[in-house]
Parts: sequence; structure tokens; C-alpha cells
Amino acid sequence: MSSLIELKEVSRLYGFGDATTVALDEVDLTINKGEFIAVMGPSGSGKSTLMNIIGLLDRPTYGNYKLAGQNVSKLRPGRAAKIRRDRIGFIFQSYNLLPKLSILENVAMPLLYKGMGQTRRLKQSASILETVGLFDRQYFMPRQLSNGQQQRAAIARALVNNPSLIIADEPTGNLDSAASLLVMELLSEIHRDGNTVLMVTHNPELTRYASRVVYMRDGSIVYDEETPIGKVPAMAKRIMYFMPKKTEEDELAGVSALLKTIPGGKSADPAYRSGRPVGKKARKPQKAAAKRTTKKRTEKVAKR
Repeated sequence: MSSLIELKEVSRLYGFGDATTVALDEVDLTINKGEFIAVMGPSGSGKSTLMNIIGLLDRPTYGNYKLAGQNVSKLRPGRAAKIRRDRIGFIFQSYNLLPKLSILENVAMPLLYKGMGQTRRLKQSASILETVGLFDRQYFMPRQLSNGQQQRAAIARALVNNPSLIIADEPTGNLDSAASLLVMELLSEIHRDGNTVLMVTHNPELTRYASRVVYMRDGSIVYDEETPIGKVPAMAKRIMYFMPKKTEEDELAGVSALLKTIPGGKSADPAYRSGRPVGKKARKPQKAAAKRTTKKRTEKVAKR
């Protein structure tokens, strides 16, 4: 199986000097054609930065990125936009449909930018809408569709150019369980047709649709697991166990527990991710500063 994506020691840094933030830290990743990859990790782990670089929305600070054998690490913006338009389809959590255009016109937008004639692009877009079960809604406006239908329209837009890579960023994040199932079954069908799918998700249940799951922490890939389609992989099962997902605090505690099960894993607390110490000792200076501020305010009020 030939590789579609090759990342070699890719790093992405923001800022400079003491204010430098390392979003990606020498990431190595190879994705073969026809794979369905799920990327998981806590907030701040580098998932979005990785997706932006693979999707040519950003460039690595260091390292090399090859897409279909072509080094695209340092492309000029215009050239990157052309490759992005022709080879990559994006599915966003928030759909990003243009509210004043019909569903058919929204799906046809990538073909318009490609320079395709109106008759041909509308016919091709209608065909894709039939594939995702929205042919009878092609003249509806986005506000007239349910969330699940809007996401299926967004999937149709991603597919209309016949891209070699589909990038789905939390595709079910705004959907209920029934709509999520329909969207994931559609992505699974797209994968079975031979397409390469790269999906970011916080939901361990969705990993059953993937052929491989990549786990990230602090800008690095800490675990890479191949799994039979239809089965939740072992590491994702640990996530399901540790993440009841009742509140934001529960999620953070669950991820911290999960990372302790990964070789070399550490706490997922934001304080740790930013390089600060974690625990009671780390919080003491903050509490002391708060007490000093309160004391000063009290003294000022007393003088008045």
C-alpha cells in the first residue's frame, strides 16, 4: 500500500524567545492510501495543529511534509490553496455552509473555484447530494435543514471534487446520537469506496469506524494503534472507562487517568501542558498572591 501522507520530524512553533509555544514536537507520521485514521487526545495536545498542517492551512516550522510524494512543507500560499482545493476535502464541526446559498449551491462552491461551468458543476453537485441522501433537499436553504442534514451537506461539499484525502474535524460534535450514527455510516461508506479519511474526535466510540487510531499528548504522538474496523481498540476502551463525560472537570480527570496508562504518560492538566508544575505546591503561590491582593484592598477600604 502506497503512502499518501509522510511527516518527518515536523514541528510547529508559535511566538519567539521565552514566549515560544511548541504546538507540534518532531512528529513522524505516515498515512497510507485508503486508511481511516482517528486522532485522539486532550485539548492542547496538538490535534488541530496537526490537521492544519496536513490540510495545508498552516506550514511546519521545521521538518518535511510530503503529500502524494510531493514535498509541500514550504509551498507559497497560492500553490498551497490550489492543492488544497483539488486534493483535500474538509468536514468541519460547525458545517460552515453559506447561509444565503441553497444546499446545491453550497456543495458546488469548490467546483466554482475550480472554474467548472455552471451546468456541469450543478449536475455533479446534485449527484453527490443524492449519494448522501439529500437530493430532495438540494434547493433548501441551510437554515431549513436539521443539524444532521447540514453535516451531510458539508460532507457532500467535501466529496464533490473527488479529493484524495478527507479531513473531518469533530464531524459529530454538534449532533445527537441518531444524526451522529448517520454521519459516521456515511464516512464509513466513503472509506469503503477507497478514500483516505483522517478524523479528529473526542468520542472513543467513533474509533470503531477507524482502521487505525493515533493518540496525541503535548504535541507528540504517544501511541499508534491499528485495529479491526467495527471494534473499539484497547486504548479507546480505557478512555471510555476513565471518561464518563459528565462535566468538563470529569473529562479532564478522565484524560489524566488515561495518560497514566500510556507509556511515559503524564497528567493532562493544562498547568502541566504549559510546562508549569502541577499539584498543591504549584497552587500555593497563586493562593498567596490572591491573599496579598485581598489584604491590600481591605487596608485601602479601612483607610478610607
